[in-house]
Amino acid sequence: MNLFMTTGTYEYMKKMRDKHPEETMVVMQGENTTLILHETEGKSIFQTPRRYEVVDGTGEFKEKGFFVFNNIPVTDEGRPIFEHRFKNRAGAIENEPGYVAFRVLRPLDSDTYVVLTEWESPAFFEKWKESQAFSKAHSKSEDAPASKPVNIFAGSSYVTTYSAKPEDE
Repeated sequence: MNLFMTTGTYEYMKKMRDKHPEETMVVMQGENTTLILHETEGKSIFQTPRRYEVVDGTGEFKEKGFFVFNNIPVTDEGRPIFEHRFKNRAGAIENEPGYVAFRVLRPLDSDTYVVLTEWESPAFFEKWKESQAFSKAHSKSEDAPASKPVNIFAGSSYVTTYSAKPEDE
């Protein structure tokens, strides 16, 4: 599965989505931009998308709710370790109230992975961050020997958030 994203004006992104009703596409608005996601087994319909391969995921995106993009730069050497951690995760997020969907996205054109979650609202995401399941999921991994920790990160991670509005609003 592939996931492509691009940015533009809300009106243009909405027209693009409406032009391809057979595709899984979500239009969402951030603080300063509008983003559209296109999840497909095929090729992108965008001219110059950010391109990702879905490494892990659960749930189906809905065009409503709150999207959180945890952008994590990973070294080339760290990619297998990073992906292994997610493929062997506990899966606790799926049981959280307000959870909608989750994807781990492997970058095809950069070093920055995206861990993407969709929530029914920002309040559910905040409750998840305060949960024991979140603490456990984000505790230090014991994969690497304690004597020689491996730094798999190429830089600091950062979070971006977007909201999608249902059509009838």
